[in-house]
Amino acid sequence: MALLNDHFLKLPNNYLFADIAKKVNAFKAQHPKVDVISLGIGDVTQPLCPAVIEALHRATDEMATAQGFHGYGPEQGYDFLRDAILKNDFLARGIRLDRDEIFVNDGAKSDTGNFQELIRWDNSIAVTDPIYPVYIDSNVMIGRAGVKGDDGRWSNVIYLPCTAENGFVPELPSQRVDVIYLCYPNNPTGTALTREQLRQWVNYAIRNDALIFYDAAYEAYIQHDDVPHSIYEIKGARRVAVEFHSYSKTAGFTGVRCGYTIVPKEVTVATLTGDRVPLNPLWNRRQCTKFNGTSYLSQRAAEAIYTSEGRQQVAATIDYYMRNARHMKQTLRSIGLKVYGGDDAPYLWVQTPADMSSWRFFEQMLYNAHVVCTPGVGFGPSGEGYIRLTAFGTRERTEEALDRITSFY
Repeated sequence: MALLNDHFLKLPNNYLFADIAKKVNAFKAQHPKVDVISLGIGDVTQPLCPAVIEALHRATDEMATAQGFHGYGPEQGYDFLRDAILKNDFLARGIRLDRDEIFVNDGAKSDTGNFQELIRWDNSIAVTDPIYPVYIDSNVMIGRAGVKGDDGRWSNVIYLPCTAENGFVPELPSQRVDVIYLCYPNNPTGTALTREQLRQWVNYAIRNDALIFYDAAYEAYIQHDDVPHSIYEIKGARRVAVEFHSYSKTAGFTGVRCGYTIVPKEVTVATLTGDRVPLNPLWNRRQCTKFNGTSYLSQRAAEAIYTSEGRQQVAATIDYYMRNARHMKQTLRSIGLKVYGGDDAPYLWVQTPADMSSWRFFEQMLYNAHVVCTPGVGFGPSGEGYIRLTAFGTRERTEEALDRITSFY
């Protein structure tokens, strides 16, 4: 008889965004003539830029010939993309990496969820709260998170609250922890850490022999010079941090699927006997076993965003979304709502009025303004009393959604 990994039974019945979709679909079924606008799910709306489209066409034409056909590619990614990443994302910022420290993937979600496989189930983990649900859920699946209490907290997870009172900047753990999850610019709060604030986390990890999993999926949206684009801008980070990147929000690759993970050779973890083992060859071994590589077409498309034309076109799209964010923030504040984020990230974190619960405010927005948001409590206990809005809508639909919210209030 096959026995179940019963840690899966500890998970909530549905993923957060599946719950949202279920409620929205039920409302649409009951009100088929109502036009619902979504500012909830973080999917993009602008088409792929011309440089990417041209690269996809060229790659497709190559695949149509015997000479240009590509089958299985390297699990770590093609050299042409890894070299472009090295040159543009790191060397341009004074960060030196080796090509074999870069692992191309099918989007950051896969690796941020899978990387925890490399560490023992009994490692302690600390997470900023609120947090992207994948970090917690993937640790639940392996049995590391413990049991979920009535307050929404997992028994073996150390929560680092990010609230209006601390400016959404988490305090360092009061005790030693093994693994820390950081995401900056942050999803869902839309806030960012300055270089000095991030340095404190790197120094903590060095002092406490901790490992940082650093999600930099939204670094392309950074607008301020004192906000680092990579944790490796901080001295010593190569010894303690693994970094995850994505093209999903950078270049609209939510449907194309491509990203990459940096695993420096200096990052090591301990065995029970005290020996130090580097993570880089272990992750390479894991990928060779469980991953067949990102498609050739996706990697050629990603390479194109590093061309001069691609950089300009991607920057224009990012500016489009960030102008949405600025307009949303200004409008929502003008009607009396407390709004955070939106300066270095395409997310706005909105406090619910009159101490209303997140799901209740979600329902009011859906039923009365016909606008979809994301309940903050779905991102963790400290998200209660907030909703997340995204700036990824079209200009016209975003403007219409703001008009509806304004009229409702």
